Amino acid sequence: MKIIVDVMGGDKAPEETVKGVLWAMKEFNATYILVGDREAIERIAAENEYDIRLLNIVDTKTYITMEDDPISVVRGKQDSSMAVGLKMLAEGQGDAFVSTGNTGALFTGATLIVRKIKGVLRAGIGSIIPLQTPVLLLDTGANVVVTEENLEQFAVMGSAYMKKMYAIDSPRVGLLNNGAEECKGTELQRAAYKRLQENPDINFVGNVEGNAVSFGACDVLVTDGFTGNILLKSMEGLGKMILGRLKQMFYSSPVTKMAALSMKKQIGEMKKEFDSSEHGGAPILGISKPVVKAHGSSDAKAFKNAIGKAIAYAESGVIYDVADSAQRFAERKKAEREKAAAEKAE
Repeated sequence: MKIIVDVMGGDKAPEETVKGVLWAMKEFNATYILVGDREAIERIAAENEYDIRLLNIVDTKTYITMEDDPISVVRGKQDSSMAVGLKMLAEGQGDAFVSTGNTGALFTGATLIVRKIKGVLRAGIGSIIPLQTPVLLLDTGANVVVTEENLEQFAVMGSAYMKKMYAIDSPRVGLLNNGAEECKGTELQRAAYKRLQENPDINFVGNVEGNAVSFGACDVLVTDGFTGNILLKSMEGLGKMILGRLKQMFYSSPVTKMAALSMKKQIGEMKKEFDSSEHGGAPILGISKPVVKAHGSSDAKAFKNAIGKAIAYAESGVIYDVADSAQRFAERKKAEREKAAAEKAE
């Protein structure tokens, strides 16, 4: 298993990303190809007393910033760490690619360089919401504007992912909306509801309101990238706030410290459930090879877990399941168009 890593993207790169790779090398059985500034990589490896000879490094001084136009990955900064890494993945020099960099650029590069699976209308970023029962939220930033067909295909791809990665036989699919009733939402949500309800490849459970997400209402939640990104970050922020308040409460007096000590195991389990860094990165579903987006503010631990997610994603073969679902989706849509054309001709 070869993992190509862009160590230059993100808010804490390259220090935390390189440390994350060094950590991953101790925990996961894989070969790592680091794409980035060789001098910086060597310095960080030396500071952590790691033998640089064990690392495969592709040297490039250019990188995509968070302020760069997404199209710069294929037009203007083709020599950037992100662009070079994606090209290597497309050429078969690695099995998966991981980056904390500019989300728009990574999505654009994955779509134009690595390419989508045949039959996929729009790829989408699938993020696990940190809850006691994992929920895949799709899309979380790639597609600000979507159609009802996009949402339907997100549901199909998300179901295939959760079946394979989380061993859920029949993932429950929900449509994020401002009410549980079928008539709720804009024209887009109402049209999407109908399509999801009629799709035989998914287990659609209806509209899901924001306050029901935390209580296990579904396993896959579909929405547009703008709304999904806001929901994800809101829940991540809320989780951090709750954990912070618990810490303040338990360390406020000798009595509460004793209580915390007696509940150390349970507190640790709760922290792990709500800590977004524990859940690794987010796969871009619909791309022909594994591309994983790590959080832009990832520290070494979060980036290590994102690499672990990329390895699991590549090893699972879930892309083949997504490809099969995309083919069935395309065949069904073709049959619908032919039926509509025949009815119109009559």
